[in-house]
Amino acid sequence: MDKRALRNLDLLFILFTLLLLAASLVILSTASINVIKSDPFHYVETQTVWILTGTVIALVIAVIDYQKWQHFRWWIYGFNLVLLLIVIFFGDTAKGATRWIYFTPTIGIQPSEFAKIFIIITFADFLAERKGKLNNIKDFIAPFLFMVFPMLLIFKQPDLGTTLVFVAIFIGMMFVAGANPKKFGGLLLGGAVVVGIALWLHFSTNLPGWLQWAQGLPLPLQEYQLNRLVIFMDPASDQSGDGWHILQSLWAIGSGGLWGKGYRMGTQGQLNFLPEHHTDFVFSVVGEEFGFIGTITLLFLFLIFLLRSIYITLRARDMYGMLIGTGVISMFTFHILVNVGMTSGIMPVTGIPLPLISAGGSAMWSNMAAIGLLLSVNLRHRRLMF
Repeated sequence: MDKRALRNLDLLFILFTLLLLAASLVILSTASINVIKSDPFHYVETQTVWILTGTVIALVIAVIDYQKWQHFRWWIYGFNLVLLLIVIFFGDTAKGATRWIYFTPTIGIQPSEFAKIFIIITFADFLAERKGKLNNIKDFIAPFLFMVFPMLLIFKQPDLGTTLVFVAIFIGMMFVAGANPKKFGGLLLGGAVVVGIALWLHFSTNLPGWLQWAQGLPLPLQEYQLNRLVIFMDPASDQSGDGWHILQSLWAIGSGGLWGKGYRMGTQGQLNFLPEHHTDFVFSVVGEEFGFIGTITLLFLFLIFLLRSIYITLRARDMYGMLIGTGVISMFTFHILVNVGMTSGIMPVTGIPLPLISAGGSAMWSNMAAIGLLLSVNLRHRRLMF
């Protein structure tokens, strides 16, 4: 690679990425200490491995000119679908969901995590060809069909959280690609209204007479998924069931106060009252042990990380690079907002981890691959010779 390209590196973006990764190890060193009693540092050690190997993935992707991926769009898209089909037919089931492919009893991957990266790369090229041609509702059909097939395969697992991440990626990339804001926004608003009405009909027990026929309207979701979508509005109504996660999280964050209870001094997390406190609810541990100051510091790191991502994306040398950056930003932003929102009790619990912080190999590799894409765009923000 030409040395001139290295001058384009956004060092602030790299710095805050490294700070978030370091924060992950610090947080997991307390959040996961009591998950496996016989091996208290298991998740810290494995997370270190995922970070180091993920860094290699990010560097490799950064070195590759992102425009080269355009030549393999349909191969990557097809591989993505095949991988998701393998999960459905041959994947391993855990906790009622089939999301993993295990190569050994302890080593496996979660293809839906990598599917997000594959769809960003391929959908960006798909939309780049249609820039300026997304003015009417009929123009939205092809992009929708492009996204809907992998979404349906992920939804089938079932994995509602990742399916919603795809929706966020789709919306963000469509707007940046030039989709008519009034018509596309109107469709999104109409879809949100339909979903709201469907949920109301499903859960309502006191419908007017002319709507009695629709009471208990069946929806294509598992009952526990439906309950989680509404229980956050009143978690106390089912304290020992679907409301348990939210209540424990609220108690953990609320008890932290300004400065927190102290490192490894929390009760909800350390005594395992808080479920999944090393993955989906790791932010609750931050609130309990490091308090308001800790949570604000972590959110500040994410804020600068996202702002530098936007800066890199705005400087992309072409629409394809800008759309890749938009997809990555949409993915990270949705993950952060929903994870923090669900642990704070203002959003439904959807099982979305906190990026770069929560324990998990597939998620970390996916996140680092996304960072590699941003760095690739960053390195080539103007035409250079390689």
